[in-house]
Amino acid sequence: MYIAMNRFQVVPGEEAAFEQVWRERDSQLETVPGFVDFKLLKGATDEKQTLYSSHTVWQDYAAFEGWTKSEAFRRAHEGAGDRKKLYLGHPVFEGFEVVQQS
Repeated sequence: MYIAMNRFQVVPGEEAAFEQVWRERDSQLETVPGFVDFKLLKGATDEKQTLYSSHTVWQDYAAFEGWTKSEAFRRAHEGAGDRKKLYLGHPVFEGFEVVQQS
């Protein structure tokens, strides 16, 4: 399995707008071969930011890579530049190969 995560630093007061973007986006993940699961995680909030992480689970790295090259990926990320006011900088990507699971 492969886990792909993007960490977002969201401007304080923009949390509801950020979450709405994710609720309304047309990700089409369920149609992508090798997709297993998605979660949007909300972390700590302080005076500077609220942390979020998108968390997708894939059968393997090849399935994730296929998603990044797909039309579904392009559609899911349309208009991302229009939402810059929600973020403090660019998302930070982290990818992990699962080496143990119980």
